[in-house]
Amino acid sequence: MSSATIAAIASPPGAGARGIVRISGTKARSIARAAWVGDPPEFAARALVTGRVHDGRGSQPVVCLWMPGPRSFTGEDVVELHAPGSPPLVAALFARVLELGATAARPGEFTRRAFENGRIDLTRAEGVLELVAARNDDEARAAGQLLVGGLGTRVDTLRDALDELRALCEASLDFDEADTGHVPLSELRASARAIRVGLGEALEFERARSRSTGLPRIALAGAPNAGKSTLFNALAGADAAIVSPLAGTTRDTLEAEIAFDGRRAVLFDTPGVDEGAVGVDRAAQVVAKERVASADLVLWVVDAAGEARDLEAERAELPARRAVVLAWAQVDRVGARSVPDDRALAVSAVVPVSAATGRSLSDLSRALSTALEVDEFGSEAGPVARELAQRHVGGLEAADAELELVLQVLDHSGPLDLAAEHLRRASAGLDEIHGGTTPEDLLDRIFARFCLGK
Repeated sequence: MSSATIAAIASPPGAGARGIVRISGTKARSIARAAWVGDPPEFAARALVTGRVHDGRGSQPVVCLWMPGPRSFTGEDVVELHAPGSPPLVAALFARVLELGATAARPGEFTRRAFENGRIDLTRAEGVLELVAARNDDEARAAGQLLVGGLGTRVDTLRDALDELRALCEASLDFDEADTGHVPLSELRASARAIRVGLGEALEFERARSRSTGLPRIALAGAPNAGKSTLFNALAGADAAIVSPLAGTTRDTLEAEIAFDGRRAVLFDTPGVDEGAVGVDRAAQVVAKERVASADLVLWVVDAAGEARDLEAERAELPARRAVVLAWAQVDRVGARSVPDDRALAVSAVVPVSAATGRSLSDLSRALSTALEVDEFGSEAGPVARELAQRHVGGLEAADAELELVLQVLDHSGPLDLAAEHLRRASAGLDEIHGGTTPEDLLDRIFARFCLGK
């Protein structure tokens, strides 16, 4: 877990009545005091204070919310500076906060800290994500059920019941049937059956819950000046990205919703990989890597007519367990090299394409559609939200299967230590839902999908 104090603009882009800069970490209090005009507040207890702060150019009025840890959303000291909602003023205030010692937060880092500090479990973190992504009232209600603990509360209740039954089984090992400490098998069976009914209800709840799966996310990746922005514009059908022969023209991560081969997806254009970038360019590189890491599909762009590159090394820098389609770009140019072998580069497909002339764009669309449907292992691929749904159901089904084995042991008067072991495994299945055993890679992908400031 990082000890850095993080900050981000937490209000929506554009002008508004109020702009918010959020800070979380051990330096949050000292940063707010250092920026204050005049005598700064002590910030001893939870408080709401009005005043003015220096933003590096002048002063501006703020409403400051002080929420000391551990009873804050992140579990750390949190400050929110609510300023006039003029984008230049908010940007200046954010820059000043960074100058005073904060680090720019990554997407979802506030919510991830809440998860890592035990303030929320993973189901509630997913509720935050799905609520932000909700596109209609039904999806918002479904996300709200996760956020307020609709699944998490059920899992907690079942987990407690499993622990209690396991304790009874283990305690009964030390007593004969005639002893007062012995628990009759009939009581153990009744408890196990009641828990299994609860598991069935949780499974029904999870399968019936309307989920906000969102659209698949496709991230363009590749070297500077490989033709990513031109391809982005061709697929998006608009001149959203600036196209220039100068490397490094794209600094920000652009996105557009695209339609192709009967599908829809969100396409991201990212800056070319530049390990030597500094300042704002370096920050853009960090965001770009996170967008690629959290994508459902990577569209790798290589300039077929440009300088020869070590493609195997470049492929190794892309996510290992993510479907990748190679766009062999700018094949209309003189000197374009022959198409490489897809198997040698471990990619789903290689498509020679020219965004400038439109050559083979339809072939690229079909390759993208196929790669989204089937990954390299022959299983159905899809958005992270689908992985989350599978994780919830998988954890509940694993616990249910172990409960069935517990009942078999108890119905045949089998050894109680065996029943206790199956109960332990059932508890482990439920722990997967809360996130205690969720792989780091999936956690990275979950939180990278959040907005900045969340």
